Amino acid sequence: MASTENYDIVIVGAGPVGLFLSVCLARWGYKIKHIDNRSEPTATGRADGIQPRSLELLRNMGLKRKIMAHGPAKVYEVAFWDPSGGGKGIRRTGTSASCPKFIDTRYPFTTLLHQGLIERVFIDDLKENGVDVQRPWTITDFETDGKDQAYPIRVALSSVSGDEREMVRTKYLFSGEGARSFVRQKLGIELIHKDPITNVWGVMDGVVRTNFPDIKMKCTIHSDAGSIMVIPRENNMVRLYIQIASSTDEDWDPKRTATEQQIQDSANKILQPYNIEWERVEWYSVYPIGQGIAEKYTLDQRIFLGGDCCHTHSPKAGQGMNTAFLDAQNLAWKIHHVESGFAKQSILTSYEEERKLIAENLLDFDSKYASLFSARTPSARELGFAGKAGNVEEPSEENEFVKMFKSSCEFVSGYGVAYKPNVFNWDTRHRAKSSLFDPKGVKLQSGRMFTPANVTRVIDANVVHLEQEIPWNGSFRIYVFGGKPSMTRKAIFDFDVNMRKKSSFYTSYKRSDISSVTHHEIHNPHSHFFTFCIIFGAPRQTIEISEELPGVLSNYSSHVYADDIWDPRVPDATAAAHAKMGLDQERGGVVVVRPDGYVGCTVQLVEGSGTVDALNDYFGAFVTKSLGKEYAQAYL
Repeated sequence: MASTENYDIVIVGAGPVGLFLSVCLARWGYKIKHIDNRSEPTATGRADGIQPRSLELLRNMGLKRKIMAHGPAKVYEVAFWDPSGGGKGIRRTGTSASCPKFIDTRYPFTTLLHQGLIERVFIDDLKENGVDVQRPWTITDFETDGKDQAYPIRVALSSVSGDEREMVRTKYLFSGEGARSFVRQKLGIELIHKDPITNVWGVMDGVVRTNFPDIKMKCTIHSDAGSIMVIPRENNMVRLYIQIASSTDEDWDPKRTATEQQIQDSANKILQPYNIEWERVEWYSVYPIGQGIAEKYTLDQRIFLGGDCCHTHSPKAGQGMNTAFLDAQNLAWKIHHVESGFAKQSILTSYEEERKLIAENLLDFDSKYASLFSARTPSARELGFAGKAGNVEEPSEENEFVKMFKSSCEFVSGYGVAYKPNVFNWDTRHRAKSSLFDPKGVKLQSGRMFTPANVTRVIDANVVHLEQEIPWNGSFRIYVFGGKPSMTRKAIFDFDVNMRKKSSFYTSYKRSDISSVTHHEIHNPHSHFFTFCIIFGAPRQTIEISEELPGVLSNYSSHVYADDIWDPRVPDATAAAHAKMGLDQERGGVVVVRPDGYVGCTVQLVEGSGTVDALNDYFGAFVTKSLGKEYAQAYL
């Protein structure tokens, strides 16, 4: 009998969440068995919207250019259309920025691209790291049987045809199978549906000929005949979401379906006085709107669920694929830290804790959004906005759908994610109790995204995006804001000295291969778990790295920056990046950012051991070693 092969993880499903998780772990060298029950990647249909936060993440992974090479559509603005009254069809009643200026992002637009093309970018990256998706294969059984402590899960796999079978063992099992997940059902985890189905929609991708003026924009259209959402796509295509049936219809049937022609006829009725015809239909489908969420994302911190396996909702807000990306990212770095011996196994409980909260927020938003979008909007005449001559006037207030659209932009963009306090996201209930945490005036919030900032890299005078300078490498990102060098020189020297103590957070996790690390290694010269950036509030020409940075920090010469770029959000600041973070522009501070880009904690930069002591206490809450009890040792 052939021996059973062991894997670090078995991933079931090669949609966005499974592929993203696989890409992350493959880059870090994990042995992966990845299967999918389809013979080919997604050919047509499914998700198509990449929100700004997700595009930032893809850039951090080095994948953004490959995505953009496919020529996706970009949505900077959304147009609203409503009934004009008097049987005259629809009219444009307003527009709004897709990503308003109050959201501090590099990418104030939604990127529209077919899911299959995105999947192929991930698949190519997997191949570069020695991982292939095994198709068409499916999972037939699994059990945590306790027969192998290192690889506790037995997994039975089969080709879809049934001609071939495999039995493997694994440390972790992940289901990215979608709403009909075999793994979730076998675990007995229910998908709880929030509300009864109230609407049935059709979706159609294709190339059209139309006199509708906003066909190249994202549009939300309400008419007396129903509602449509217009989504521009790559290669001159457009996606239309078209209302087919409502629970208010006399013949309401939540299982109602529609033919391709019926969907097109509905679109023409809703778009009046404009017309539309299809030159080519690539794909269409009919689906009911419902919101569901899994009771649990894991039962034992060994078998995990993610993506549509955990949460289902309408596709019109463009959240499914983006939420899946962040599910996978959240789990990937936590598994990596546990398996690398850096963090305790208990941190894996935070995956469900953090991501289920976001899914619940999404479903609450989606329920309201879908309901308002599906509802018939009264015409201006019906609302009483008619002039003396019978001409329709603009309403004095926006309708409820438009109000909700504008108020939810931060959430939809991905920048509204806010994780609650836990071992990673410091607040006053954290085990680390130093008074140096959360300095007065700081604007950064633990559990929210690190604020973007432009700075000048000292070593080559390039103006760069600070938040992108550390790639997606699984490390905590420690930003030392050095303020005025003349005022912080002693504090930075003390910071370096105390990091070199034998049981500091840094020295405790130095690389085992440190003696052979090349001088070209700029991100992790000493430790796989920490990368440093040092930002001085001074002009680049005045910063001498050899004079300002001692010992350990001098090895991060490629991550030394001058905070000398003006920013319109803080126009009066002399050190804009410091000011945007809410840090003292002279005294600076230290910001710890999680590997996924969310702020963990902020600490004052002070002379003596206080700053490093505080960080030892912070990291000591979840790492595997005892920190902060020894005296300084020689340079690493």
